[in-house]
Amino acid sequence: MNKLIRRFLFLILLSVFCNIAFAQNIIQEYKPVKNDSLKTGKGENDFLPYIQSGYTLMLPEDKVINGVLIFLEDSGYDKKNNNAKQVYSQASKKGFAVLSVSSEIPFDFYFSKASMLSTHQLIQDVFIKKKLPNKNVFFLGASLVGHRAMRYIKFMKETNDEFQLDIKGIVICNFTLDWTRKWYQHKRDIKINRINLWEPNFINYMLETYLKGTPKTTPENYNDFSTYSYFDENNENVKIYKDYAVRAYIEPAINYRLTKYFRTLYENNATDIVGFLAELALVGNENTELIVLHEKDKTSQKKKTQTTWNTINKEELIEWIQVQTKK
Repeated sequence: MNKLIRRFLFLILLSVFCNIAFAQNIIQEYKPVKNDSLKTGKGENDFLPYIQSGYTLMLPEDKVINGVLIFLEDSGYDKKNNNAKQVYSQASKKGFAVLSVSSEIPFDFYFSKASMLSTHQLIQDVFIKKKLPNKNVFFLGASLVGHRAMRYIKFMKETNDEFQLDIKGIVICNFTLDWTRKWYQHKRDIKINRINLWEPNFINYMLETYLKGTPKTTPENYNDFSTYSYFDENNENVKIYKDYAVRAYIEPAINYRLTKYFRTLYENNATDIVGFLAELALVGNENTELIVLHEKDKTSQKKKTQTTWNTINKEELIEWIQVQTKK
């Protein structure tokens, strides 16, 4: 018994020591929350409070930093750097730092230049103050985390700021690229009224407010806001990403969405991502890869963009990223 107790105590002490050692590599800096809110709908109570802007940085222990993985995560509603935490151990083993950055806007779509500038300033400050190498930079993320990455990259390509990240690749995971399609998806949701309509009402309100109309009245605004759109004959935005390594994950979950949301094939982020990769190939990007995660449970398992990210083999993903750094 004494031997078992000693072994148990040893394991506890070892666990505590490992956690402390690992925690020493985590740096967090967030500003106090502003007493302000974001209007999210037409109702008098349709507001969301602001969140903390700032960052969390994980540095690999006792290793030369080979690159930086960036997640543009919401500090409030995405459970603060939740996506980034899932790659900490794998990234650390390979010498990658992991940076999670949040603006102060809840559910930030990066409609405004102010949000992207704020994010850019945070990234620049971290790279300079923490002496991160500006090489082998990868953006990763699902849902709005991934959308923000595409918006940020586009924004920085179109500015003349002196500090430009040396981006090597992008990992996109099950998020909307075509906001025209998304608007129509939500119009259908509202019309048939068979699911909780908070998200359809919220997103369409935000799109119509910040893009100054609907896809019918201001199609050019929706095309510009979309990384890729089936309805955009030119798809000029696709060219922005033609020189990056791109790995894309999709989980169509067709049976689940059919029975749970009454969704057609058109109401699926996988449609956007496959179209985007096709257009990338047409503009000359030969370094793209599509990973299709197949649904195992047709109806009962809750499926969201976050669950798709949770399902990904992070060890294999970091291996892929490391391979890209050698090309």
